[in-house]
Amino acid sequence: MLKEIDRKDPKALRQYLDSRNPKIDADILTRTMAIIEDVEQNGDAACRKYTRQFDGAETEQFRVSARELDEAIAQCDRAFCDAMERAKKNIEFFHKAQIQQSFLQQKEFGIYLGQRVIPLAGVGIYVPGGRAQYPSSVLMNAIPAKIAGVKRIVMVTPPDKEGKIHPNIAFAARIAGVTEIYKIGGAQAVAALAYGTESIPSVDKIVGPGNIYVAAAKKLVYGRVDIDMIAGPSEILTIADAGADPRCAAADLLSQAEHDPMASSILLTVSRDLLNQVNAELEKQTAVLARREIIEASLRDYGKSIVCDSLEECIDYANEIAPEHLELQVKDPMTWLGRVMNAGSVFLGYDTCESIGDYFGGTNHVLPTGGTARFSSALGVDAFIKKSSYLHYTSEAVNAYGEYIIKMAKEEQLDAHANAVRVRMKNKL
Repeated sequence: MLKEIDRKDPKALRQYLDSRNPKIDADILTRTMAIIEDVEQNGDAACRKYTRQFDGAETEQFRVSARELDEAIAQCDRAFCDAMERAKKNIEFFHKAQIQQSFLQQKEFGIYLGQRVIPLAGVGIYVPGGRAQYPSSVLMNAIPAKIAGVKRIVMVTPPDKEGKIHPNIAFAARIAGVTEIYKIGGAQAVAALAYGTESIPSVDKIVGPGNIYVAAAKKLVYGRVDIDMIAGPSEILTIADAGADPRCAAADLLSQAEHDPMASSILLTVSRDLLNQVNAELEKQTAVLARREIIEASLRDYGKSIVCDSLEECIDYANEIAPEHLELQVKDPMTWLGRVMNAGSVFLGYDTCESIGDYFGGTNHVLPTGGTARFSSALGVDAFIKKSSYLHYTSEAVNAYGEYIIKMAKEEQLDAHANAVRVRMKNKL
């Protein structure tokens, strides 16, 4: 059952929003910092120690060899491989449209200025291991990096008890363009990517999901390297009109609830009858799902609903919530899309379930959570580039505009700045 938020209580929504973005515990940050410092100082030896401690695996060689990769891929289901290849093409199709171009502008007196778009030299992709394996995340992280022109795409993933990586992860890495794979996970993997060890060279940026210690490590190494985001629990917000199918709406809400007990599923609708039908479907469908306990905890603590007077009001609430995933299960969804200002990714119409975007549609599933869609974007090609500007002034240009520059510098009491222009002006020596 989705607990209804009282629209007449201005504090109710705010309390909910504050509850769904928990902070990383100070004790976790302290323990994570100790691991990072150990890896920074002791390199591979520290990484082996933590791999033994947390993953129960002995790892002499962190890097996955070509033979090891081939052996893992040979175990993959062929139908799965076909689905992944098709998904890869869709992801490439979408992200190639994001490529930015450098530019050059010319002005009077021989002035020219411009901007260069430069790919990062090396990025690290964190991929969870153990019982959780998400090959789709490998595609979503690596393909935009490759399209951006990144030369070193380094993947880290925890080994199993036998010191091996999951076959599906291995296949995803190969088709996505990953250039190096290391069998290491947790905070120690993030530290290795940030500072480098004897066998794991450092990178410029770290992306990808992980547990709370991985999130803490990314937070702590930010500044030494760039990161994508500190991801919180998954979220879905469905706006449904009276024409929506309650079975589909319920199924979509459950698709996110099964991720995590802290995942949030929200329904905004103009129809109380639809809400009642969705609640009935949630109970019916949850009963036969494998992750029933997780789903029930998620819906109990974070499942919410609001019955609104209009779709305009629904979208106003959605913009305030700024969800990771927003579904517009309404007639003519494109007429409403322009009103959506805050959402990680939007899924249009009665038939476009969020799962399509997670795996196959082509848009990226690495999205801002916890309301950060108000100011941040989905992972894409932009995340793997940097921009460098350049400027050229001739002697004539300096003489033409030098007085303006000198005046601005002197007002800020930076005489050396002013003098650097003055010595270049023919009549000011």
